[in-house]
Amino acid sequence: MDQGSENARRKLNKTLKPSWVFAIALGSSVGWGAFILPGDWIQSSGPLGAVIGLGIGALVMMIIASSYGVMIKKFPVSGGGFTYAFIAAGKIWAFICGWFLSLGYISIVALNASALTLLLKFLAPGFMKQGFLYNVAGWDVYIPEIIVASLLILAFAFINTTGTIISGQIQFYFSVLLVAGVIVLGIFTFAGAEQPLANLQPLFKGNQSIITSILVVLAIAPWAYVGFDNVPQAAEEFNFSPRKATMLIVASLFTSFIIYAIMIGLTSWTYPASANIGSGDLWVTGDVVRSALGVGGLAVMAVAIVMGIFTGLNGFFMSSSRLLFSMARARALPNFFREMTANQTPKWGIWFVALITLPTPWFGRQALTWIVDMSSTGVSVAYFFTCLAAFKVLAWGKEEIGREIAPLKKFLALLGMVASGSFLALLLVPNSPAALTTPSYLLLLVWAIVGVIFYLSIRKRYNSLTQEETEYYVLGKSIDSEVMDAATVEPDTDLPVPEATRS
Repeated sequence: MDQGSENARRKLNKTLKPSWVFAIALGSSVGWGAFILPGDWIQSSGPLGAVIGLGIGALVMMIIASSYGVMIKKFPVSGGGFTYAFIAAGKIWAFICGWFLSLGYISIVALNASALTLLLKFLAPGFMKQGFLYNVAGWDVYIPEIIVASLLILAFAFINTTGTIISGQIQFYFSVLLVAGVIVLGIFTFAGAEQPLANLQPLFKGNQSIITSILVVLAIAPWAYVGFDNVPQAAEEFNFSPRKATMLIVASLFTSFIIYAIMIGLTSWTYPASANIGSGDLWVTGDVVRSALGVGGLAVMAVAIVMGIFTGLNGFFMSSSRLLFSMARARALPNFFREMTANQTPKWGIWFVALITLPTPWFGRQALTWIVDMSSTGVSVAYFFTCLAAFKVLAWGKEEIGREIAPLKKFLALLGMVASGSFLALLLVPNSPAALTTPSYLLLLVWAIVGVIFYLSIRKRYNSLTQEETEYYVLGKSIDSEVMDAATVEPDTDLPVPEATRS
């Protein structure tokens, strides 16, 4: 390969259909949490408090989604929060946003893999609780769960290397099974309950205010709905107009909320709160379904949760590898993250995610939840910069020449910035209803320190590109041939050369 082609801006193939993109957003947003966590949410907020919190969270996410739609339409390239932070605030903030967002995506891959072992511990405890190794923060680690989680990670890494056509198709079919399973469970548990509406009592947690009950769940909305921002990571691969992105994201958020609400509902309305259903030590919702619907209901639940896990794994493998690819294209990461398969898939980004997540089953699930808790911070930062970028590229009126006049969208972008800042405050301000735990704070600090060290190591290379050259690599903007001809190409800097005009 000649030097010119090596330094040309690499692009991804346009193979994703609208239904696949909807499935990517939906399947990534719902994941395992909709099935495993309803019991925890009810305990912390009450059923109605949890539903209201997630409902408000979905509306806030839709407001933020408006900004994502604006940016996808204007800049249909991979990168998501990294790209939009560059537009909003420059290269340093782009790196910061990309650094924390990559941690969020990768940690959710790891947690989805461990969620399958949690399901198997419930369904087949005799098999899964063999070969005890050690205990981490109260969680017993066994050999079978390490093997199952590791094989799952490797399997989805391989699937993603085959190209977006296969991964997009299976995402759609998995999502259909996921939605169908939830609807079936909701209908049968409600119909079979003696007093479903009465069983929902108490609607809120008794020893705290209604506002606090709602805020506790609302604070996790960036995590609960995080999958919808996989859509901008796939924007470069749309085989349809980017204008449809907002509609697809909003539809996926609404569907995600309905799924969350049904799962919270059936955990509450099937039996009175005083009923002693199952052991409750692993999975309250599973205990409820097994008691109400028997083995058949549990089988439907198992299929639905496996589909949720698979869609989460597939979606976040896709988005994390695209984020790493776009950062490498901007010279913020090493060159090998730009390497692609014959199907134009960023292969080393995919296998890097697999390599990073393979050790995580050894740490136990509790340690993983600390990482995911702090990853909400990175996601909220990405939301803020996306809204800021949309606010900057839109105009209130004709006096702002050169910008799209869209006062409503600009106002929604402003609301999105306020909402994102509020999420960050809920997570980071001590004594807030949803403040991070001490282990999550410490891990956040460690990740920040590692990011500073890494940035110092790549700063010279990252900053060697001019603003025009960076816009070419990040946004796909054309670059003057005279500038290209004047650029000095060095092995470590990968500055552009004339052939790069083939964008």
